[in-house]
Amino acid sequence: MSEGQSPVRVEAVSAEGQPEVTAELEELYRGFEQELLIPLWTQIGGLMPAHPNSHAVPHLWRWQNLVPLAARAGDLVPVGRGGERRAIALANPALGGRPYATPTLWAAIQYLMPGEDAPEHRHTQNAFRFVVEGEGVWTVVGGDPIPMGRGDFLPQAGWNWHAHHNATDKPMAWIDGLDIPFQYQMESQFFEFGRDEISDAERITPSRSRSERLWGHPGLRPLAATPSGPGTPLLSYKWEFTDLALSDQLAMEREGYGGTVEPGHAAVRYTNPATGSDVLTTIRAEFHRISRGSETAPVRETGSSVYQVFDGSGVVTVGDASWSVSRGDIFVVPSWQPFSAKSEAGSSDSDSGALDLFRFSDAPVFEALGLGRTRIDSR
Repeated sequence: MSEGQSPVRVEAVSAEGQPEVTAELEELYRGFEQELLIPLWTQIGGLMPAHPNSHAVPHLWRWQNLVPLAARAGDLVPVGRGGERRAIALANPALGGRPYATPTLWAAIQYLMPGEDAPEHRHTQNAFRFVVEGEGVWTVVGGDPIPMGRGDFLPQAGWNWHAHHNATDKPMAWIDGLDIPFQYQMESQFFEFGRDEISDAERITPSRSRSERLWGHPGLRPLAATPSGPGTPLLSYKWEFTDLALSDQLAMEREGYGGTVEPGHAAVRYTNPATGSDVLTTIRAEFHRISRGSETAPVRETGSSVYQVFDGSGVVTVGDASWSVSRGDIFVVPSWQPFSAKSEAGSSDSDSGALDLFRFSDAPVFEALGLGRTRIDSR
């Protein structure tokens, strides 16, 4: 900083709760500026608001618009060292053009062409993949080939080697979620290149990965295995089990036994089978099924969420914004914005006959810091 120049600006204003504007006050403020000091009494409204005022805004991305652009990128943009992944991030319109869906969450559509490999690397950012349609890509995490199919959720804790390969003659798209913005703000991120090519042994295409064979049995923990780090050791949560859990909740409700979070609203959380906690230390993942004609109560939560419509149709409301949504659409719920959803799904647009929503959020961070808060508003 050059002598006499300061990035700090302190303005004396005539307003209730502010000191009288005098020449002495102006002189005091110039001294503050020179020493890089900012008085709380001029900032408290912005630093300590009555409730969260997110920098992000509610926004919707249409899947039918994303996929053609990703396919075009498949024709024009190679996958390899440098760019690493053909991943196209969703940029919240209120976050200054940065590739962030929310101030803490990164979401992208990733696209892999037939026969392509995405090279191996690792990073401290926690990540997952969720598949809304298609199959044929295997992600290889720590040498373990894991199939990716419709409805599968594939979490991966930070600092694990991983690569992808498409073993079919068709392209495939899916969504990635990471905590890139959070780690960027915390200045905690590391990245490292791995091998340019995976081995022939890792290029096999098993129907179940080793992690599933060891950890994928409900309610059973293998005594011979200990997780090697934070995050779930189960690297694939299959759609068939998620679907059955949601269907059973709604069936039990119809039979009069309860089991749903509210009428017509079934929900599950993906958990770490070794600890019962969230699958990742900074990301929570859930799946919600809303039966036709049901509407959820408006809920506000500290922290932000990203949703993808897995199946069905309906109307979602986030703050003052409402959208009709269908399969694949992705939308953002900023911190403390009320969210509700009404299902208009039926047998013609949904395999389950309901509105199915995949959700991920930064809730574990807020809960770990004692900052988690939820409020259900009246309809």
